[in-house]
Amino acid sequence: MDDIKKPLHYNKGGIEPIDYIVANNLSYCEGNVVKYITRWRFKGHGVEDLKKAKQYIDFIIEKEAVTKITDTND
Repeated sequence: MDDIKKPLHYNKGGIEPIDYIVANNLSYCEGNVVKYITRWRFKGHGVEDLKKAKQYIDFIIEKEAVTKITDTND
């Protein structure tokens, strides 16, 4: 097994997160949410990875809030 390209936690769930991310044209932040949520049980970092996913969700929310405010000010 190649620990760089194909660590064990990449192969859980039937589809690698990168394949899902690319197939669905997700943004960087959205892709990281998918990555961390998909792997958190298997990677060995547990709640730390959930907190990382939450941080990326917060980035998305902040960006969307700014976009909405900007859109309403035009």
